[in-house]
Amino acid sequence: MVYFRNQLFDLGILRSTEFDVPVISVGNITVGGTGKTPQVEYLVNLLHEKYEVVTLSRGYKRKTSGFRFVEINSTAAEVGDEPLQIKNKFPDITVAVSENRVKGVEMLLDPKNSKVPDVVILDDAFQHRRITPGINILLIDYNRQIKEDTLLPVGRLREGAAQMRRANVIVYTKCPAEVTPILRRILQKDVRLKPYQSLFFTTFSYGKIEPLFSAAKLEKSFYTEKSYSVLILSGIASPNLVYAHLKQYSRKTELISFSDHHFYSSADIQKVMTRFDALQTDKKIIVTTEKDLMRLKDMAGLPDEFKSKLYYLPVQVKFLDDGENEFNKKILNYVGENKSNRELHKRTNKRGA
Repeated sequence: MVYFRNQLFDLGILRSTEFDVPVISVGNITVGGTGKTPQVEYLVNLLHEKYEVVTLSRGYKRKTSGFRFVEINSTAAEVGDEPLQIKNKFPDITVAVSENRVKGVEMLLDPKNSKVPDVVILDDAFQHRRITPGINILLIDYNRQIKEDTLLPVGRLREGAAQMRRANVIVYTKCPAEVTPILRRILQKDVRLKPYQSLFFTTFSYGKIEPLFSAAKLEKSFYTEKSYSVLILSGIASPNLVYAHLKQYSRKTELISFSDHHFYSSADIQKVMTRFDALQTDKKIIVTTEKDLMRLKDMAGLPDEFKSKLYYLPVQVKFLDDGENEFNKKILNYVGENKSNRELHKRTNKRGA
């Protein structure tokens, strides 16, 4: 079905809309877990000081429908956990959700809005071919490469590997701290890199864990003496990297994992506390992810002990070697040139009128 749909787009039978505003798409061809949200946040951080940036996603697993603006006081149930995470990190930018991406962009470009975007970032949009992006970024998990995978439902591929040709930029995510030149060449061959494509390698950089509800800070010994036991609470697709990172600092590390985007219940929290109480140590905490944080922060009836022990782990994308400069230049040049062309077009049309 996906193959024939792509064929219809390739043949022009199904039409794709091209907007006059710069559009950057971030996505993958596998199910979950490639680090799309941190990559979107990287782009927002790169662009938002100079340009009016908007992010648009469908708001996966939200319990509403249609076009909605995401506000700081929105809930994950209303707008989805990932858009809410972006809004909380960048409260001054416009974040919106719409399952119909074309209608969503049209709503964002409405001149009646207080902010009209200079650039639109589409989150999880590689399969959404109703819009033609100026830059199409495809993410591949270094730890689960496409060549080793198969199509759904047997594997995790949403569409065939040949569709990688639609990307302008391919990014291997979640890499180790060093990727040797030989391995880079092997991975470049694996994705059959085309002359018009650029290939980059990124890893995750984790910050210091922060309390969610309590003002209390961890003792410095957490990072130097392995004095704490840690129970990791995860509702993300791939918690292994979080586990590996925290294990470096923990006296004992355990993981309690739920499905990706899981909305927690009181029974789930009780299950977590039972597991937490079983940790035989005085110094112990619960650590969750930024995405889980969005689903937990507004949950009613959380036990005081749970709230006092709950921390979250910040994460951001880090490009390896000199990739950051090249990537940033590509993005900034695209947005700057197309924004200038758009403004020139508007001035020309105004004079002509």
